[in-house]
Amino acid sequence: MFDRVLGIPAHPLYIHAAVVLVPLLALTAVLYAVWPGCRRHVRWPLVAFALASPGAVFFAKESGEQFSTNRAFQSAQVKALVAQHEEYADALFLWILALAVVALVLAFLVPVGGSAARIKAPVAVHWVASGLTVVLAVVSAYYVYKTGDSGAHMAWEGF
Repeated sequence: MFDRVLGIPAHPLYIHAAVVLVPLLALTAVLYAVWPGCRRHVRWPLVAFALASPGAVFFAKESGEQFSTNRAFQSAQVKALVAQHEEYADALFLWILALAVVALVLAFLVPVGGSAARIKAPVAVHWVASGLTVVLAVVSAYYVYKTGDSGAHMAWEGF
């Protein structure tokens, strides 16, 4: 499942989902956290992205681990590049998982109307969750960039 899809290595196929879904989750999470007026429009996309993004990153990460066992990637120089790429991917998975959890909490903690009087938890919890969402979104965006950039350099500049 993580090795090949229809005879093609799975990793180049799976990474596209992660590269699209992680920034979409980051963007919708930040919008939901800081712009009350958009909440009724982005709540369900936020929930969908929060559920799909960690899965996409997991599939990309696991398929990458299978892909790295290829005989073409066994030199010491290539193994070092792959190890760095895997470190970024491992960090990305943890950060996107944290962002997804906080985004889901925020989506169900803060009602669509956005009025502070209607928040289902203390206002301080809302502000902490909103701030944490923004921080996690920025860190997740950074790691999806670093992971993708390191993989692209390996693929397009050679090993």
